[in-house]
Amino acid sequence: MNPAESSVAICGAGTMGAQIAFHCALKGYTVTLYDINTDQLDRADSLLHELMDKKLAKGKITQDEVDQAFARLKYETSLEETCSNASLIIEAIIEDLQAKKKLFSEISSYAPKEAILATNSSSIVSSKLASEVHHPSRLCNIHFFNPALVLPLVEVVKGDHTSEDTVDRAIEFVESIDKTPVRLEKEIFGFITNRILAAIFDEAISLYENGIADFKQIDTAVKAGLNHPLGPFELLDLTGIDVNYGIKVLEAEDSGDPSKGPSQTLTRLYQEGRLGRKSGQGFYVYEKEK
Repeated sequence: MNPAESSVAICGAGTMGAQIAFHCALKGYTVTLYDINTDQLDRADSLLHELMDKKLAKGKITQDEVDQAFARLKYETSLEETCSNASLIIEAIIEDLQAKKKLFSEISSYAPKEAILATNSSSIVSSKLASEVHHPSRLCNIHFFNPALVLPLVEVVKGDHTSEDTVDRAIEFVESIDKTPVRLEKEIFGFITNRILAAIFDEAISLYENGIADFKQIDTAVKAGLNHPLGPFELLDLTGIDVNYGIKVLEAEDSGDPSKGPSQTLTRLYQEGRLGRKSGQGFYVYEKEK
């Protein structure tokens, strides 16, 4: 895909959607960021300005680059307006299958037939959405990692319904925004990176729940012994206890194995509203930034 000839639409203006949209704008694409909620679009705009102000202060980006990117970014509450001329449409809403099905049914009715349709989900594969899409051969997973403005990896996942041309074009798009694409030849829950990460999370929580070591000691061991920048409990807090709780719920449903569900610890933190950095407390306690 060529930024000069293509436009990108992102549906869902949460943290991931906003950052994916702005990264595409930074790389030269005309981008529309859609959300049904105008307040959410306002929050996304504030978040992006805050993130860019930090980059400007550190000299990691120029004011001209920021200004040009914001000029290429449009906020929209009309899904038809968002999708009608898009070359690529990426869904980035909550991890709820029925909500995604409804959205893709609507997207499919508005999008050009040659447009690539993608979900950013790592827990809901595109084959579960294919029945809602006209010409499902153009549908795949394009999975960015949080924070999308920083992390280079993007997993591109081919479903049985996905054409080779769609995967090739999706990878071409990922490369055009200076990200690193990894191609998966078939669908599997969690894809590559999150499956490996989930195994680390599960073992870390098991060690903690069985009284082998305090969570801080486990984090220290992983950082000092495996050279990871963050320990598993720090990473759970960063990505969100609610997000990880939801993924484990979906994993249990997907596998039909209740033992794959959330641990007692994740369940307790989720029920107490201790969601990690976003709420000020998860495994760790965080001071609010001034």
